[in-house]
Amino acid sequence: MFRILVGRVVFVVLGLCSLPHFAAQARGQEPKPEEPKKDAVALKLRWYGQSFFQLETLKGFKIVFDPHAIPVFGRPLVKADYVLISHPHNDHNLVEALEGREPKKDGKAAAKMDSDVYHGVVEPKPGRQEWKPVDEKRGQIRFRNLGTFHDAVNGLQRGKNSVWIVEVDGLVFCHLGDLGHELTPEQVKAIGKVDVLMIPVGGIYTLNGDQAKTVVEQIKPRLYVLPMHYGVPGFDDLLGPEEFLGGQKNVKKMTNTNELVIAPDQKADTPTVVLLGWTKEAPKEPKKLP
Repeated sequence: MFRILVGRVVFVVLGLCSLPHFAAQARGQEPKPEEPKKDAVALKLRWYGQSFFQLETLKGFKIVFDPHAIPVFGRPLVKADYVLISHPHNDHNLVEALEGREPKKDGKAAAKMDSDVYHGVVEPKPGRQEWKPVDEKRGQIRFRNLGTFHDAVNGLQRGKNSVWIVEVDGLVFCHLGDLGHELTPEQVKAIGKVDVLMIPVGGIYTLNGDQAKTVVEQIKPRLYVLPMHYGVPGFDDLLGPEEFLGGQKNVKKMTNTNELVIAPDQKADTPTVVLLGWTKEAPKEPKKLP
């Protein structure tokens, strides 16, 4: 009898100890980074070509926007705790291209929590798209979105698009996805204040340079404007960034890096247009011993 009681006590204790593990998997809580660390002093925003960005928060959580595997950009393998997808096109929605989510030998993607992947536009049936509204907090991070269109004719040409707004560490980041039109006053109000704006400028399938300038004036980001979704050498399906950059007064070309470091208490009189590079610096060869 004593052994039975002891066994039951041990079972209950072990069960209680395991509860936090299962609770941590519940939606609404942040996952733990693989290597917990002290809060950083700045956030980091990295561009991997097209509309693919990774935002690293002060606590080390990594939020990815519109992942792709376009060969000219080197098919970067990037970590992501959360994934935000603007629309279901394969140059924006390749979750399986992210580290830990890549397909296994059997063709299936590695298991990850579906609750960590947010689709702003879903396709319940082939040829039919619907916006999927999101306004959710995951720990100290808030994700929300706004339904827009991929073209200037209410989606009749290219379908729907979703704008993503992320609030974290006292800053607001806005990723416009494949926005194809200028915003209405109601949409501007719904987006709200923005500190860092990621905006398509390459035309053809999205805003062109002049239209993008108008949208920047509509949103009025406080700190930075990062052009995206434009043509680069070897990828000329889109126009380059020149039209958007033309006439801009505060432009900073940082094409030797794909990373922008942003302090949470950063101030600015006017926003800076930052042109990032997408290539990583080639590793240096080790010195040969004499």
